[in-house]
Amino acid sequence: MKTILTFLIVFSVVVVVHELGHFYFAKRAGILVREFAIGMGPKLFSHQGKDGTAYTIRMLPMGGYVRMAGYEEDEEMKPGTPISLLLNDEGVVTKINTSKKVQLVNAVPMEIVRYDLVDNLTITGFINGDESQTVSYPVNREAFIIEEDGTELRIAPREVQFQSAKLWQRVLTNFAGPLNNFILAVILFGILVFSRGGVVDLNSTVISGVAENGPAAVAGLKAGDEITAIDGVAIENWPEMQKEIQSKPNQKISVDFSRNNEEKTVAITTDAIESQGQSFGQLGIQAPMKTGFMDKVKGAFTESIASFTQILSALRNIIFNFDVDQLGGPVAIFQMSSQAASQGITTIIYLMAMISMNLGIFNLLPIPGLDGGKLILNLYEGVRGESLSQEKEGLITIIGFGLLMLLMIIVTWNDIQRFFF
Repeated sequence: MKTILTFLIVFSVVVVVHELGHFYFAKRAGILVREFAIGMGPKLFSHQGKDGTAYTIRMLPMGGYVRMAGYEEDEEMKPGTPISLLLNDEGVVTKINTSKKVQLVNAVPMEIVRYDLVDNLTITGFINGDESQTVSYPVNREAFIIEEDGTELRIAPREVQFQSAKLWQRVLTNFAGPLNNFILAVILFGILVFSRGGVVDLNSTVISGVAENGPAAVAGLKAGDEITAIDGVAIENWPEMQKEIQSKPNQKISVDFSRNNEEKTVAITTDAIESQGQSFGQLGIQAPMKTGFMDKVKGAFTESIASFTQILSALRNIIFNFDVDQLGGPVAIFQMSSQAASQGITTIIYLMAMISMNLGIFNLLPIPGLDGGKLILNLYEGVRGESLSQEKEGLITIIGFGLLMLLMIIVTWNDIQRFFF
């Protein structure tokens, strides 16, 4: 249960924060966000906001999504579909009910013949089963349509659709999701840095602490000692010192250090630790920390940049040396969540930061269906001065989404084989 909760929290927070980016900039651009959903699947709860957005909670607590007007075919009412209409005193439609789960008092029953909820805002059909004549009603620009599952959504006239926003506004809306993931990663790395009390000062060789009964403690080294040389090799910074120590497992080394302006030398036999089939030397000393507020803030950005470059390097390796074992899907995330849950809150925060950075980078790949693919279409429009037709853009998106789903199925099956068999 602890693993499941960790997985759901990590996955949902990262995805919902991503969708909040799209949501915020769509609103700023005047694009109607018809629904902001937390979770997937059947609806459990819905609240219609004054801003025209339906805020819903859905049954499967995994991620979430935003439905922006014009991003997809918004209504699919076929001719012959039975519906009911709620009219105001002027005879203008304020609600269109397509759901059998919802009953509207004083609603007019209709069988649809045709409708236009984008430009002309009219709906036409047979009333009370009388097919001898059709009746047309004007539709209010802020009317609602009740979907099959009972969710009320605003209709989407052309002026509030995604395609009607300016190009730069659409670019920002598409980029905002990955941007939010990068911001979340920086915040989470900042939480880790502040919880540790600071960041490692890599330019210093002053010991901040020694492990009890470790080689350094047994030899008499103390916090505040500054190491100046190892086996006669001058040491300028912490990485240089690490390199010298790690290269000599289970070996006696000579350590020169300064204490209270007095130079001393001590012989220490290193411990040996195993990692990925290799043996490394260890003294049991802690690196010095920078504890200033701005040092911590800078450390959050430094760790974020390091994770960004690490992921890019891994991505480059995947592209040029493709191996499905290098990829991981929800099952792999669940497995990592299990390990993180057993190691404490800081490991969970680190996992969330890395997944958020991963999601931000992955979504910027120029693949149809991802934010990066949409940005490529925006770039095409900016260069050519005209956008692709909705039909072509929709076809490209469907193909890209299909390929992504196929890759996800392959990766998930591979994860199941790897972790459970």
